[in-house]
Amino acid sequence: MKSLRVLMLLHPDRVPAESLKGFDEPEAREWKGEYEIVRTLRGAGHDVRPLGVQHELAPIRNEVENWKPDVAFNLLEEFHGQTAYDQNVASYLELLRVPFTGCNPRGLMLARGKDLSKKLLAYHKIPMPAFMVVPIGRKVRRPARMSFPLIVKTLSEDGSLGIAQASVVQSEEKLVERVAFIHERFGTAAIAEQFIEGRELYVGVIGNDRLRALPVWELEFSEAADAPSRIATAKVKHDPDYQERHGIRQGPAENLAPGLDKRIQAMAKRIYRALHLDGYARIDLRLSAGDVPYFIEANPNPDIRPGEEFAQASRHAGLDYSALLERLLALGLERVRKAH
Repeated sequence: MKSLRVLMLLHPDRVPAESLKGFDEPEAREWKGEYEIVRTLRGAGHDVRPLGVQHELAPIRNEVENWKPDVAFNLLEEFHGQTAYDQNVASYLELLRVPFTGCNPRGLMLARGKDLSKKLLAYHKIPMPAFMVVPIGRKVRRPARMSFPLIVKTLSEDGSLGIAQASVVQSEEKLVERVAFIHERFGTAAIAEQFIEGRELYVGVIGNDRLRALPVWELEFSEAADAPSRIATAKVKHDPDYQERHGIRQGPAENLAPGLDKRIQAMAKRIYRALHLDGYARIDLRLSAGDVPYFIEANPNPDIRPGEEFAQASRHAGLDYSALLERLLALGLERVRKAH
């Protein structure tokens, strides 16, 4: 690929330093992954300009008018502190006619609402847990079809925000308590769904029209008696010390039934298309003891930092980190060319 001017959009707290020199691991942890993305793109010959964006769109417009980037590398997960506004920034880039990496606004919107995405996928006969939504101010009324245990989450946040061991509830009292916690702590509706006891699987998908499913990846938990419940809490996902302490690791899903990996990958592609996703996304699943893969949620624009499962699964599939980032740039440019 020819050298490009790449405007990288990210949260101001994640704008990386020019060098890791002088920083220890805890200090650099917040932005070290972004540093690696910048370093890799620059190593491929691209001119990369990180831009912290949080409360104003004007800085994006100024860079577009004055620097004239060829493409925006969109790493924003929120705007104005609201995760639901990520789609608005993507829409703004579309209005400015600036190519950008990652998912289109429609796909971001459909995937963000966990209840909406599940309703759409039910039409396509995708297996998923029974669920209920409890808006703020409403009483909890559990349908008869939903038996305990249930897992309670925020309806619209991602990144395992709000998920803890206490999220899995075994009684009416605990269900009401956890729903109230979600309402009060996060200011969103709560979603409660049937808890699927089983394996935590992820499938990365890359592409706009022609899709490539990455190897089925698994978040593996220790078999120790004092190990935490097998759910992807915020600590399990994002705390390296906690992961090491409890023997939690990620890697290719092993010992799957013959042909099950291909079936899961095909299912991930169906979900990706049904939700109008493009660019790249991660599909989260739970595999029951009966080898039924249940859709949990779709994550457009998942974390692609080098140590995360998406980048590791890509590498396992023969796509090294530089090639992965180049592919994401190419997909952003491709979508704009098709629109014109």
